[in-house]
Amino acid sequence: MKRFIFLTLLILTGFSTLPAYCVSAQDKAGEAERFAINSIGKKVVTKIDFVGNDSIKDKTLRKKLPFKVGEYLDSVLVGSGRITIADLYRKKGFADIKVTVDSAELLNGRVIYMVNEGAKFRIRSIKFRGNKNIKTGDLRAAIKIKTRNWLLWPVYYTEEKVATDVQKLRMVYYERGFLNYDIKSEGRSDIVFIIDEGPQYKVGDIIVQGNKYFDSEALMEGLELEPGQIYYPRKALSHAQQILKLYQENGFINAQVRNLYKFAQVGVNVVNVEFNIAESEQFRIGKIDITGNEQTQDKVVRRVLDEYDFAPGLIYNAHLAPPQGGGDLEKILQRRTMSEEVIVRPVVPAGNAESLRDLSVSMKEGLTGMWNPGIAITSDSGVIGQLIWQQRNFDITDWPESLGEFITMQSFKGAGQSLSIALMPGSEVSYYSVSFTEPYLNDKPLSLTVAGSGREWWRESHVEKTSRGYVGLGKRFENKWRGNLGFRVENVEIEDIDLDAPQEIYDVKGYNLLLGTRFGIGKDTTDYEILPSRGYIYNLSYEQVTGDYDFGILEGSGVWYHTLAEDLRDRKTVLSTKLLAATTFSNAPPFEKFYAGGIGDYGLRGFEYRGVSTRGLQTNVLNPQRKDPIGSDWIFLANTELSVPLIGENVSGLFFVDSGTIDTGPYRVSVGAGIQIMIPQFFGAIPMRFSISTPLQKDDDDETQSFSFFMGRMF
Repeated sequence: MKRFIFLTLLILTGFSTLPAYCVSAQDKAGEAERFAINSIGKKVVTKIDFVGNDSIKDKTLRKKLPFKVGEYLDSVLVGSGRITIADLYRKKGFADIKVTVDSAELLNGRVIYMVNEGAKFRIRSIKFRGNKNIKTGDLRAAIKIKTRNWLLWPVYYTEEKVATDVQKLRMVYYERGFLNYDIKSEGRSDIVFIIDEGPQYKVGDIIVQGNKYFDSEALMEGLELEPGQIYYPRKALSHAQQILKLYQENGFINAQVRNLYKFAQVGVNVVNVEFNIAESEQFRIGKIDITGNEQTQDKVVRRVLDEYDFAPGLIYNAHLAPPQGGGDLEKILQRRTMSEEVIVRPVVPAGNAESLRDLSVSMKEGLTGMWNPGIAITSDSGVIGQLIWQQRNFDITDWPESLGEFITMQSFKGAGQSLSIALMPGSEVSYYSVSFTEPYLNDKPLSLTVAGSGREWWRESHVEKTSRGYVGLGKRFENKWRGNLGFRVENVEIEDIDLDAPQEIYDVKGYNLLLGTRFGIGKDTTDYEILPSRGYIYNLSYEQVTGDYDFGILEGSGVWYHTLAEDLRDRKTVLSTKLLAATTFSNAPPFEKFYAGGIGDYGLRGFEYRGVSTRGLQTNVLNPQRKDPIGSDWIFLANTELSVPLIGENVSGLFFVDSGTIDTGPYRVSVGAGIQIMIPQFFGAIPMRFSISTPLQKDDDDETQSFSFFMGRMF
């Protein structure tokens, strides 16, 4: 009955309320088609066919339709199908596509789409007209459309792509202070972007209003805009976000900061910049409620909250835990507790206590334990088999009640500790280890690590076996500083020495006892643990070693991450730079010296692992040469890498320059490119990298390697 009334109203009103896909001034059969669609009644689709579709197969079009043969014929779905087909053609470059429905066949339940493809317009040229203040090269770099993809394949015109690029050009001008621009496009094969730049505006007065808690001088600290300078909207917006951050960190949960510009007066290219602040109330934390942690103990969550100053009575930091969610505190808790999801919200307490907000922490526990069998292949270490048992929410008191509980990782769980057992036999190196970490010793931001390991490595002229015990303490300070103190007891056995091995290797044959004490300090301000896009990492350490040898090792490193660009899908182009310098004091044995090359801590792509090193003179041969590496007393590395998103969210291109030097030979330099693929893992995606590189400058004794492979963090 409702359908009858609806159709009757459509007829009486001359179909004026029909959906847009049923009305087209260019569709000559529009009236007949509309009448047929509204006269369908309750019919079944008996046939779906296409006429005129030379460029796209029937099978492809049929899959895109929202209905199938045998289903009831629905006028809305028929019209929707027509729009879908037209959109598919437009995306493939058919700008004048027209799709109609055979109205006569429709009355009999047969849906026949008649396709008039029209012409495809190959883009032959892209030009800009009217740009005086911004170079054509800068504008060309801002747009996405090109005449060819990958320098080979032609590109065809689509209205959507050109419209998107017009919007990008508008944003380029707006961000450079051109507020009265007019940008449009014309042409299909020869595209011309017609630009009326208008004047470039400068900053007049800077006004702050609505602030009571902070004075204007404090709020304006760090502002990069000054009266008389060019007005850059992005800088103004960035400062508004800084002001909001300051309020949120000080408990103003509902604070708002609006950034506006107003034209100073007619005929003058000057704008006044305003920051309008609505402070609202300041809140402290009431009680803390934790839910969803069926296996994880409350203290595991609360000690993380304590570390970041989320405790009853303290100021509520709404920057870390905003009321709408998505803040850094949620990410920190999720990472520290290995949860699948963590939601943190401020809640009005019972009784509506003034100036207080309870903290609600809702958890969805994730997979914290795993058995990880597999095989790994790296350019540094060859083929390695692995069997790893790991529990990242370990609890020594939670013993299994059955073998099944142990196998399924339902035991030894809940206290937030970490225990890992690894068996990793390989073709070039075999490694075995047990490691335990308590991240909050005595519920303080103090970590304790106890580990034991054994390794057997087939070196260039000998076999190196190590047995090691380690105890380490780490302290996390405010402002992301951290300190550490570590002790190691290690036995290094050198055996199976080649006849022509250097004398330096023969000198350390047999067992070598090392007792080391290491002090370190560092700071990490990066935004992500695996693939940082902003921030830096500093590390400085010194280790004093005694035992069979007395020597020291001093090492410092810095890594900087900078986002150069971010597209509409939030994919980032990131520039990373690393500097590392290290030296030994006194007479360190060869197995404690430095070897550059490969992709590890002392990576120098384009060179083999340990391929850049001081060389030892052969022994027991008539014409000895400097052949096998014996390590260098000091090392310096300077590497930079550019990561550019290519396909989807998981594939990026890498372009890098690696360089460095040791105590012998010239300064080494290599360049290369590669691919990064994000591989899903139990505890988050891990980057896998394949790269090809070539040395531009090297020493005659260096060993080079073009291809390298690695899974893990960038530096």
